[in-house]
Amino acid sequence: MPNLTHDQELTVQFRPSRLLALPAGVFLAACGDKPVSRAAPQPYDAVQDGEILIPPVDPKYLRGTMARAEVDYAGPEAPDTIVVDTFARRLYYVLEGGRAIRYAIAVGREGLAFHGSAHVGRKAEWPSWTPTANMLRTQGEIYRDYAGGMPGGLYNPLGARALYLYRGGRDTYFRIHGTADDTSIGRATSAGCIRLFNQDAIELFNRATIGTEVKSRTLEESIALEGAKMDDADGYPVPFVPGADLAADPAPDQAAQG
Repeated sequence: MPNLTHDQELTVQFRPSRLLALPAGVFLAACGDKPVSRAAPQPYDAVQDGEILIPPVDPKYLRGTMARAEVDYAGPEAPDTIVVDTFARRLYYVLEGGRAIRYAIAVGREGLAFHGSAHVGRKAEWPSWTPTANMLRTQGEIYRDYAGGMPGGLYNPLGARALYLYRGGRDTYFRIHGTADDTSIGRATSAGCIRLFNQDAIELFNRATIGTEVKSRTLEESIALEGAKMDDADGYPVPFVPGADLAADPAPDQAAQG
């Protein structure tokens, strides 16, 4: 993935306005003595992860099939494979016996999504992040305070966990990672990386191993297994309505080609 695209991914996630836009409950949960789950399903309650308290996911972001679930799986992939469906905005971790864990994800905007295959080359808990030279040169007013690196933390762009995708022994600059921006999950809002709720990023991190294969579905594969999709007014995928324009399979970007 070219550095510029990677920079755009991080710019989308890490802006002061992002923090201001987060629900007040996020900050209250982060500093309160007794976190309140706000009736979120148990997997999305507040999580004390070492010294960091991850706030609960607001139930309004868990509508439909947005919550993690073990489901029947009809795809051809072997167990211990991560399957990314950028069209349905779902990620599957394949289990034995025709089953899989399904997660909701945020993906890249058209033309910027992960394509092809890769493998997990590195894993990190609360990964640190350092802006690139290009980010410092072009957006120094935002990133200069982090020139020496940004320690892992709740509002670090990579969230609670990160899986680093490699191909042919080289980093693709694509990541599967957590995010504090729960509003983005289920939408095509990033510049290429694959985001999950922090609670889901931790769960997937615990399942995947170094060497786990990661595959991206084509549009044809997605339609065959998930049905045709289109975006609703809020940017979430819904069943395709005849007469509407179905998005074409975006062309692989440079990183996806190797």
